[in-house]
Amino acid sequence: MNLTEFNRSDRCEHFSCPERSVSSAVYILLYLCAATVVLLTVCANLLVIISLCHFKQLHTPTNMLVLSLAVSDFLIGALVMLPVLIWTIESCWIFGKNFCIFFSLISGLLMNLSIYNITLIAVDRYLALSNPFLYRNKISMRTTCTVVYSNWCVCLTYITAVCYFNGSFTNSVLCPGQCFLALSPIWSVINLVYSFIFPFSVIIIFYTLVFVIAKKHATAIRELNNHTRSKTQKITSHSMKSERKAAKVLGILVSVFLMCLLPFFIYSLLGDIIKPHLETVNKLVIVFNLNSTVNPFIYALFYPWFRRCIKLIITLLIFQTDSALINVLS
Repeated sequence: MNLTEFNRSDRCEHFSCPERSVSSAVYILLYLCAATVVLLTVCANLLVIISLCHFKQLHTPTNMLVLSLAVSDFLIGALVMLPVLIWTIESCWIFGKNFCIFFSLISGLLMNLSIYNITLIAVDRYLALSNPFLYRNKISMRTTCTVVYSNWCVCLTYITAVCYFNGSFTNSVLCPGQCFLALSPIWSVINLVYSFIFPFSVIIIFYTLVFVIAKKHATAIRELNNHTRSKTQKITSHSMKSERKAAKVLGILVSVFLMCLLPFFIYSLLGDIIKPHLETVNKLVIVFNLNSTVNPFIYALFYPWFRRCIKLIITLLIFQTDSALINVLS
């Protein structure tokens, strides 16, 4: 969470801890809802992780990017969501400065990881649709794993550089009862470009290209269906349909992600025009984090293989011999 709009006294004046004015019953209900959301996020993403890791049929380059996204979503649920929800319920940071430092580091890391995982998925779908045969020949599991590993390393290096060179570790808690990562003007610009302008530009450009290519594929498939097709044409048509379906599902994933994250960045960009309020900022952070809860349900809604995997996991059939070889795609 980045706030650079106020000086220290202004921040503390606007972000001091208010008195709690809700009844005990509502208070308990809010905590139950928070616990439910966190548990749902952790368990649902854990199901995605187990599915993609266990079943060999799902070991594809695209699914490795989805796995990376699921891991970052799982960590958001496990490490970030509960402190943010408690902070919002209490209207006060109750965990102290040391945990604030850890929280600032891990939340910044996981936010950037999610953004760049989605960016890589957009690039992957463009490459797969623009030239499917070249994609299958050139993009291997090893290549994708290297890209995923590099993404995690770059994001970790970036957030470490921000905390080290910006000197924010010593100023993480600027106000009593609050936890904000204050960026210098230079790092604010760098962070804006790295975390928002560059990845969002890539996502929009590549998914626009994906949409154009998908329309061309739809036209080509209709033309193939209007003529007697050879075996090669049928294989080509099936391949094109598969890539278009994957692009559609992941396009929905990207669209939901943008809807969850854009309000936070737009509100941050308006910091020079409007004064940010703690409750609004926290609610926008919660909306972004809820994307990690929604993603597994997108998989369950559009991917039959994920529903089959859930059934196998819940019934403990994955512990049987050679269960990793079960056909979950048919």
